[in-house]
Amino acid sequence: MGTRGFYGWIGRQDWMEPVERATQHAVHDTAQAAGYRTTDFLHGAWLGHPFHAAITDVPVGAWTAALVLDAIDIFDHRGPYEEGAQAALAIGLGGALVSALAGLADWSDIDPPARRVGLIHGLLNVAGVGMFTASYMMRRKRALRAGKLMALAGFATAGFSAWLGGHLVYDEKIGVNHAPEQDLPKDWVAVMDEHDLPENQPRKVNAAGAPVMLVRRGGRIHAIHHTCSHLGGPLSEGKLEGNTIRCPWHGSMYSIEDGRLIHGPSQHPQPALETRVRNGQIEVRRATGEQKVMTAG
Repeated sequence: MGTRGFYGWIGRQDWMEPVERATQHAVHDTAQAAGYRTTDFLHGAWLGHPFHAAITDVPVGAWTAALVLDAIDIFDHRGPYEEGAQAALAIGLGGALVSALAGLADWSDIDPPARRVGLIHGLLNVAGVGMFTASYMMRRKRALRAGKLMALAGFATAGFSAWLGGHLVYDEKIGVNHAPEQDLPKDWVAVMDEHDLPENQPRKVNAAGAPVMLVRRGGRIHAIHHTCSHLGGPLSEGKLEGNTIRCPWHGSMYSIEDGRLIHGPSQHPQPALETRVRNGQIEVRRATGEQKVMTAG
């Protein structure tokens, strides 16, 4: 079975749908109860990219080091390699806990079919962590050979899980910026008659092929990329809250003034555009440096 066939097999496991849906709702409710500060930290809003992708290097690196030390120890029992392997396992387990929390936060805001692949990815990671924990306990009891074999099994399981994680990123585009700035026009382009844009009612317009959200607030016209950078939600259908817009799909919140990220689950800001009114037409172009927003009239 090839990789595409395997993903197709996962997609046909419809019996998992109520399980994944109920689990996701429980995780999402828990994340919301934790508050914005916690969830924004776990999503990686402060990094500008998913925290989960960065923190996974800690357990993967530590467990790789443990296997290398195990391999050396096979040929040289006189060195302190076993002690080093145990320390590496412990570091990896600590990193895996933080990685799991970040991964759960991200998973709570994704949709099918990525949701099902993400659930299997998480369950495999749980199994891998269980094996590494068992390996650590075996070593503490001096069952060194069994501990080494268990660590090898855990590494294989974690590796397969990482392969699924790669599918989520590169095929399902989870964690990828869905609102690239390069889509937006560099030069001024007319997008709407100024009289067609009412106060406090976001509108989607086409700017030389790029989707843009316009909103007039307090007599000023603001423009940001219409496609939510999280998973592509239509921002013009979102809720305007003061000088922010909340995505209707997963609740990411952005400033309408400069596109900066206010709250996740997104980790990326929205590209902003400069606006002006010429001959009764609203014109926009990609913002360079600090965005300039003009008063209509």
